[in-house]
Amino acid sequence: MSRFQPDTLALTALFALLISVGPISTDMYLPVMPEIRAGLSATTAQTQATLSGYLVGYAIAQVFYGPLSDRLGRRPVTMASLILFSLGGFLCAIAPTIEVLIGARVLQALGGAGSIVLARAAVRDLYEGPRAGRELATMGTLMALVPALAPILGAALGLVFGWRSIFIFLAAFGPVLALLVFLKMPETLAAPSATPFSLKAMLADFAHVWSVPAFRINTLFGALCFAGFMAFLSGGSFVLQTRFGWDGKAFAFGFALVVFGFLVGAGIARRKVMAWGVDRTIRIGVMVAVPATLAMLVSVLAGWGGALGIVIPMAVYQVSLGLINPMSNAAAMLPFGTRAGSASSLYAVVQMSVAAVSGSVVGLLLDRTMLALPGTMTVCAVLMGLIVLATRRRLEAPPG
Repeated sequence: MSRFQPDTLALTALFALLISVGPISTDMYLPVMPEIRAGLSATTAQTQATLSGYLVGYAIAQVFYGPLSDRLGRRPVTMASLILFSLGGFLCAIAPTIEVLIGARVLQALGGAGSIVLARAAVRDLYEGPRAGRELATMGTLMALVPALAPILGAALGLVFGWRSIFIFLAAFGPVLALLVFLKMPETLAAPSATPFSLKAMLADFAHVWSVPAFRINTLFGALCFAGFMAFLSGGSFVLQTRFGWDGKAFAFGFALVVFGFLVGAGIARRKVMAWGVDRTIRIGVMVAVPATLAMLVSVLAGWGGALGIVIPMAVYQVSLGLINPMSNAAAMLPFGTRAGSASSLYAVVQMSVAAVSGSVVGLLLDRTMLALPGTMTVCAVLMGLIVLATRRRLEAPPG
């Protein structure tokens, strides 16, 4: 059976599809969150918990996928995760209460977590250093179409068929992608780990990974930058639709502008990383993030710009996400070869855990003050800036 080969656009596109499972699961239903709240007689915080609950499940599951794939291979673990993701989507579609929907979203996340961890591990199997960063940036560029189109498709499905149709779509997406992995994805793990899988072995792998300073620093960059974006995912729909009166269609197109910012950032990273290096690319991203969040905060405090005072700074912030996210991931995983799966898991766990906290803070405070959204994002950006100031040496570590 002919499978996609390394250094081909086809394999890069397949990896991008695998990474898109996460964004499509979070972004597609954003326009209908107010309808879910009304349809299930839920509060804003409960409805937001369908997002933060997904992130919690995502973070928990990512602990296991990397170490398992280090021992069993990337392909079989990826396919199993996609089937579990599909089952969770089906249960979301038939959920009778908000509590059941939250639980089903957690189950959906337990499956969806595998694809992003394993796609990143596969990239590390095949490439190193700036080349891995460029591959991840290219995947991000291809994947940017997914979060740009997902809210538009979600708004259309919700308008015509109701919000449950979105989860039916997601339930069908998993098996289709699993079949594509079976037919076309090569096994990238050259030599499985000889250590049997156990909790002790897994924790030992994580301890080794976390002990490397370059991993810790770059993981914090990736986690904080993504947490800022998750603050918008958690609160943006309610702010733009409830506070500023945008309908689902307007929100979807506003979200497309936000995604375009990510596309710009990832495109710059893909073209410039070989010349700039991973370290400089990350720092430039931080220099974009800090003023963007401050501009949003000032806009909300002063009452300037209305909804565009949120959307335009957010689009600029997404440029920083496109610069930082693929590079921080590549630099964090660079020192690891046989433990690439474990490194990918730990990176994702930290990233999703910080993002879940960010989303929960916005969800809990947004009913009281609209400052919850720009305030949380500003904290994330300023913390990244402080890390830059505290880190004078290069962030990239030699492979070991």
